[in-house]
Amino acid sequence: MKELSEVNLPEDVRYTKDHEWARPKGEAFQIGITDFAQDQLGDIVFVELPETGDRFESGDEFGTVESVKAVSELFMPMGGEVVAINEALEDSPELVNTAPYTDGWMLEIKVGDPAAYDQLMDRAAYLDMLKGLEE
Repeated sequence: MKELSEVNLPEDVRYTKDHEWARPKGEAFQIGITDFAQDQLGDIVFVELPETGDRFESGDEFGTVESVKAVSELFMPMGGEVVAINEALEDSPELVNTAPYTDGWMLEIKVGDPAAYDQLMDRAAYLDMLKGLEE
């Protein structure tokens, strides 16, 4: 496992306590799991995602990630409607391990309240939370 100093935490995304991230992408927001989360899970072998058109509230479970170690639930960072899913993950779930913020994104949502994005943690706040987990 990576040391905290080795975890990739981009400045251009916001984070949740459940280790998901969100990034604005045009009218929508791209969603995935953090580098910290994928590192903790180990080799990801399967990703279960919702259908386009499905609606979720903030905090709702929207899918699962299965690794060689465990199955983990995925939680929606903001409420909204799924407008796209990353179909590449069906054949290549390891993209979540190799590129969690780029090729390993999971879905895009159109949110009801774009201001909800501002309620998520920035890089510094998420890093502080991770440091607290290590203690």
